[in-house]
Amino acid sequence: MNNDIFPCLWYDGDAKQSADFYCHIFDGKITADTPMVINIDLFGQKLMLLNGGPHFKKNPSISFMVICETEDEVQQYWDQLLDGGVALMALDSYSWSKKYGWVKDKYGVTWQLFLGEKASGQKIIPTLMFIHQNNGKAMEAMELYTRTFPNSKIGNVLEYGQGAEGHDIPEPAENVQHAHFVIDNYSVFCMDNSYDHPFDFSEGISMVVMTDDQEQTDHYWNTLVSDGGRESMCGWLKDKFGLSWQIVPKRLIQLMSDSDQEKAQKVVKAMLKMQKIIVKDLEEAYHS
Repeated sequence: MNNDIFPCLWYDGDAKQSADFYCHIFDGKITADTPMVINIDLFGQKLMLLNGGPHFKKNPSISFMVICETEDEVQQYWDQLLDGGVALMALDSYSWSKKYGWVKDKYGVTWQLFLGEKASGQKIIPTLMFIHQNNGKAMEAMELYTRTFPNSKIGNVLEYGQGAEGHDIPEPAENVQHAHFVIDNYSVFCMDNSYDHPFDFSEGISMVVMTDDQEQTDHYWNTLVSDGGRESMCGWLKDKFGLSWQIVPKRLIQLMSDSDQEKAQKVVKAMLKMQKIIVKDLEEAYHS
C-alpha cells in the first residue's frame, strides 16, 4: 500500500476533535499534530485533516468504504459513527452485502460500512461518485488516473446493465455501478450516479500526492490540469472532472519543517505565491 497518496479532509477548526473521534472508533493514532494540519493513521493508512476555515464543506461525492470482516464489526462502527450523524442508507442486508450501511458522521464525513471481501490490502477505500455533468465518466476518469500514475490498473468493473438492484433511478446500462482501480498501489472505488444530488466534488475532500522530485511533480500536475483541469494555489489543482488534488514535493515538507524557523517561514512565504510547487525556488528562498 502506498502512503504517498492519501485523502485530505477540510475542517473549520474542529480537525483535532475529528481526529480523536476517528482514532477512538478505528483504534488509530495521531502522527502529526499542528494547529493547521493533523495526520492520523488508521489501519496503516494515512489521512490528513486540514483546518482550512469555513470555505469548503465535505460531502458524499467522496465517501470512505470500510471493508469489515464480521457483522459485529459493521455494527460497532455504525453505532459510533451514527452518534450525532445521520444515516444516508439504512444499515441492512442488500444484494451486494449481507450487512451494509452509509452514514454521514457529525463532522460531515461519509462512510460506507461493508461486510465482504477486501479488494486489496486496504481497509479504508475512498469512493468517488461521478454525478451531474460527470455522470457516465467514471470509466474515462479511471483511464486518466491509471494512465497518469505508475503501478496502476483498473480492476473489477460492474456496469448497471449487469444488475442494478436497489436503485430508484434507471441508469444507462453502460454506466459504472461500482468499480475498483489502483493508482501507484493505492486503491480507490468509483461509481456513476444519475441522481440530482445537491453536492459535487469540492476542495472539502482532496487527494494528496507526495512527489519525489520536480520531474514527477511536473508530470502529475501537467497531466491532471490538461484537457479541462484548473490550476489553483499552493500545489492545489482540479482535474477535468472537478476532483481536487494536492501535488506536494516531499522536499517542501522537509524545508517547512526545518528547525531554523526563519528559514522555514521563508519557504512557506515562497510556497504561498506558487500554483505548481517549484522545488528550485523553494531552495532559493530557504538559502536567501
